[in-house]
Amino acid sequence: MKEFTTFGEIRYERPDFEALKNFYIALNEKVQNANSYEEVKACIQEGEAYSARVSTMTTVASIRHTLDTSDKFYEEEDRYINLRSPEVMPYFQAFSVSLLNSPFRKDIDAEYGDFFLKSVKLGVDSFSEKNISLMQEENELVDRYQRIMAACKIPFNGETCNLYGIRKYFSSPDREVRKSAWKKYSEFFAEHEREMEEIFDKLVKIRNEMGRNMGFDNFVRLGYMQQGRLDYGEKDVAAFRRQVETVLVPFCSELYKAQAKRIGVGEIMCYDEEFIFPDGNAVPVGNRACLVEQAKKMYHEMSPETGEFIDFMLEHELMDLDNKPNKASTGYMTSLAEYKAPFVFSCFNGTTGDVDVLTHEMGHAFAGYMAMRTQPLMEQWGESTDIAEIHSMSMEQFAYPYAELFFGDRADKYRFQHLQEALTFVPFGVAVDEFQHIVYEHPELTPAERTAEWRKLEKKYMPWRNYDGDAFFEKGGWWYHKIHIFHYPFYYINYTLTTMGAMEFKKKMAENPGSCWKDYLTLCKVGGSLGYLDTLRAAHLSVPFEAGSVEKATGYAMKILERQIAEKENLK
Repeated sequence: MKEFTTFGEIRYERPDFEALKNFYIALNEKVQNANSYEEVKACIQEGEAYSARVSTMTTVASIRHTLDTSDKFYEEEDRYINLRSPEVMPYFQAFSVSLLNSPFRKDIDAEYGDFFLKSVKLGVDSFSEKNISLMQEENELVDRYQRIMAACKIPFNGETCNLYGIRKYFSSPDREVRKSAWKKYSEFFAEHEREMEEIFDKLVKIRNEMGRNMGFDNFVRLGYMQQGRLDYGEKDVAAFRRQVETVLVPFCSELYKAQAKRIGVGEIMCYDEEFIFPDGNAVPVGNRACLVEQAKKMYHEMSPETGEFIDFMLEHELMDLDNKPNKASTGYMTSLAEYKAPFVFSCFNGTTGDVDVLTHEMGHAFAGYMAMRTQPLMEQWGESTDIAEIHSMSMEQFAYPYAELFFGDRADKYRFQHLQEALTFVPFGVAVDEFQHIVYEHPELTPAERTAEWRKLEKKYMPWRNYDGDAFFEKGGWWYHKIHIFHYPFYYINYTLTTMGAMEFKKKMAENPGSCWKDYLTLCKVGGSLGYLDTLRAAHLSVPFEAGSVEKATGYAMKILERQIAEKENLK
């Protein structure tokens, strides 16, 4: 691990992709000519060190670009990296193939576990040189979408808001303010509809061409492979969606009926959904510096491991949380491989979402921190995406006992609100997944037809959603705001699958905290060294595709909400 002071002091150097090509050519030759496993192992380690340097520089450029999308230098660097990085893939793939064909493969499995080479093979099987130019075009289109989102400037309530900023008004106690904020949000996307429509239409065509280049009918199978899904498929996911429709959709409908009664409206409108209590939602106490200090206290009380982690993050200034002009409207955790350092990015807006960042994204960061110090290879630091969100969503649940640190005497409100939102999110999440299946399985659909399909899914999974006559959203425009649909195809179902794991951990923490934390640490340390099903088994978690799994995972949380709704004094 390379030593460093703070993120801001890391010196950026443009990655030399021609040198990287030549490096892999030479490394591949070494593997092919190796006479012993020790020689192969040395090649793997040499590749790790070089890749860590390149990965770190590309990540630094990406972070600094999202920190200020108007910075022309890092805009150009990010564009350069997106353009040139796919060109290296054939050379990396050749190296991977040589590892797979090595006479010392059994030794590699013995050292790193057999899942390492399985994931390497998946990477090989999901790549074609025919797709390089398409990947470059895909990156350009995604960046174009992000620039539109980041450039948002909405005049509202005496200030100029970006997309994060305007959303804080979605939970205003004043219903007219909420309604007006939603209208402004709608107007932004309606204004940019044609451009976003064009971007997504091109993305669908490009991705389906990628799939056909791999020998598939469309992009769906390739999309699953890109998500690292080795031990389940589309039928399993569809079965999970049906469980959500049967178990959670009716329950969430009842939650919103109770909410309508609580806040005194005849029917919940879209602009009422985030307003949970008649006297206003819980809001964090204090500014960003105060919240971070309270997070430090929480993580030190939670465990020795999380205490060490938060100190590392603060010492090296590995969080950028303030909402600023031209800052990308997103939130994420990423890693600086060379330093074994996570980095957390967000845009605080004075809502409960600020605390969610300090738990959700920091959950990702903690898992990365542990895996980078446990697993020997970069390939094994990052778990599959269907596992990754368990870390983050479970950490949100583990933070419940510390809610008073962030919300004072409104902590109970926060706990209720957060738990309700965790469950009501799931139907939306599966709608996003089914939408993507429809889109990529039916590339002949026009943009208008795709949007109409989204509205059908809203009525299926979110029957409570009422746009109160808003023309853009009523025709199905709500999906445009979700960056994952543009940037990370087939990722979003992971949030719903992992909600099941988080709800299981919630129940475990209530019943046996010691055992629960042990299982959670195991989950984090495993990283990407095991497949999806084996990772669940290692952490003693259920498989979400099995019959009855959704009810089993969410039953405890549903009973909590039902009890608290019945005890009206808790919801004043």
